[in-house]
Amino acid sequence: MVNDYLKKIDCVIENGKYKDNWQSLCNHETPQWYHNAKFGIFIHWGIYSVPAFGNEWYSRNMYDKTTREYRHHIKTYGNHKDFGYKDFIPMFKGEKFNADEWAALFKESGAKYVMPVAEHHDGFAMYNTDFNRWNSVNMGPCRDVAGEIKAACEKEGLVYCASSHRAEHYFFMNMGRTFDSDVNDEKYADFYGPAYHCKAFDSWKMNIAAANVRAQSPTEEFLKDWLVRTCELIDRYQPKVVYFDWWIHNQAFKPYLQKFAAYYYNRAAEWGEDVTINYKHNAFPPGCAIFDVERGALKDISPTAWQTCTAIAKNSWGYTENNQFKSVGHIVCDLIDIVSKNGMMLLNVGPKADGTITAEETAVLKGIGKWLRINGEGIYDTRCWKHFGEGKANVKDGFFQDNKKKGYKETDFRFTYKNGMIYAFQMKPAKGNTVRIKSFKRVNEDMIIKSVKLLGDDKSLLFERNKKCMEIHLRDKVQTDLPICFKIEIK
Repeated sequence: MVNDYLKKIDCVIENGKYKDNWQSLCNHETPQWYHNAKFGIFIHWGIYSVPAFGNEWYSRNMYDKTTREYRHHIKTYGNHKDFGYKDFIPMFKGEKFNADEWAALFKESGAKYVMPVAEHHDGFAMYNTDFNRWNSVNMGPCRDVAGEIKAACEKEGLVYCASSHRAEHYFFMNMGRTFDSDVNDEKYADFYGPAYHCKAFDSWKMNIAAANVRAQSPTEEFLKDWLVRTCELIDRYQPKVVYFDWWIHNQAFKPYLQKFAAYYYNRAAEWGEDVTINYKHNAFPPGCAIFDVERGALKDISPTAWQTCTAIAKNSWGYTENNQFKSVGHIVCDLIDIVSKNGMMLLNVGPKADGTITAEETAVLKGIGKWLRINGEGIYDTRCWKHFGEGKANVKDGFFQDNKKKGYKETDFRFTYKNGMIYAFQMKPAKGNTVRIKSFKRVNEDMIIKSVKLLGDDKSLLFERNKKCMEIHLRDKVQTDLPICFKIEIK
């Protein structure tokens, strides 16, 4: 089957517009729908939601003797040889999972695209596949989770996407090789995978080794298997974005990434759809896919579109019993900042094992949706302005920077633009009735402003421009702690 699929992949590339090299792939354009959408939902739901301890890496950490997950597992479930990660599968029933209810909530949140994790590092597929018997159709919920989410999203007018973290499965369970555990039982080799073990990938040293593009690489057999599994996923579900996690930047993946991208883009052309790929680090060169910053952001406008993947929960992507959650205001401020810099936000929820979304995450999603119904005009379909904003508060470049609030003040603004309108978001509403924006001061009358309105109110506001700033006079004090948006029409 693998060889047959590889021949199919080569045939599609040979006959298609896009070839498996960067020069060809960099001619692929970012879809306009994606550039306009700005806000999507990520979903981490899988076996790891059953133990609901630590984070979504439970499948790795439970086999690592240096972690609290290992100690928790022994205390709660017993010896790893007798109760391994596979034994959570019958407990992962998803008995309350309702894709229509999920999609309705995501629609209410104001999201435009939805990205369920089709397969996490643990190797359990949440979709119907011929290449992995360990999947949600055969086991656990005994349902085609990906298929149901896709159908529900399309009914709500949401764009369906998919995420694959299969690459990291090569070594993910490797600490189970270091003692007598079920990882070493050949009966489960097709689930636990190679579980490739070497000292460089032990415990948290793995992060250093995996960051090195020239470190230990997977075998050719694994790479071919990864390619056909990923191509099967797009053929069966036709996601409009495919998201990859981090280890694909390893040098051994490069030719396989090129083949995948060429196959995906050519297949999308056959479907008549516009698609793209999300990647981290330097897995792809700029221009042929979308760079993703995990739980972080950029300090300035990027010349190419980019994305932040982040989560409502601060400490885990998947559900745990001790998750700590961000507020609506925290996420709304991050969304505005990202969009002002030519980015998109992919916001994660982590449902419980039974398929319900937590009350805390539900409340946050509804709060974001309420804010977007008033201010979404300044988010959706916009592009960046000449500069992203003004004020002292800004983010730090890089990954894992977004759990803390940024300390925005009345003097901090972010700007977006579309169709002759500048949208100026005041990140913290003023206490008084006068708002001052330095970026639109009078400079030799270089730009004429026709009118200023506050989104949510159709009446024009009085304003004046001097050599220091533009002063906007509100009729009443703003009754919200969330950012407000001024619609500035250029004459």
